[in-house]
Amino acid sequence: MEYLFGAGLALGAGVFATVVGFDRGRAFYPVVLMVIASYYDLFAVMGGAQALPAETAILAVFVALAVVGFKSNLWLVVAALLGHGMFDLVHPTLVENPGAPAWWPMFCLAYDVAAGGYLAARLLSPSLSRLEARP
Repeated sequence: MEYLFGAGLALGAGVFATVVGFDRGRAFYPVVLMVIASYYDLFAVMGGAQALPAETAILAVFVALAVVGFKSNLWLVVAALLGHGMFDLVHPTLVENPGAPAWWPMFCLAYDVAAGGYLAARLLSPSLSRLEARP
């Protein structure tokens, strides 16, 4: 169920952002990437903060990818979203974070992959008007 809810929420949020116009600018998906990556820091604080240094170092990598992707090419943001999904597969073995719910890695993996796929579809869309892969 975690996979279904994660993918469904990502696709729902993506379609909503497109319909409302939130994703017309280049910043929307890089911000989504940074928010997604920050949840493990939230869980670290909830779990007593012992995992916070490791989680913050990982967050910094994804924030840097979001910034570079925003400044250069949104395909990097697609790759970073997919990469964060793959990271979710191994996160429990790399960082002991007692605040993270047991179901979170599966949910987040599905969200990340669906969000990355949706952004890729938007970038490939011939009807794309304002969202561009490059500035």
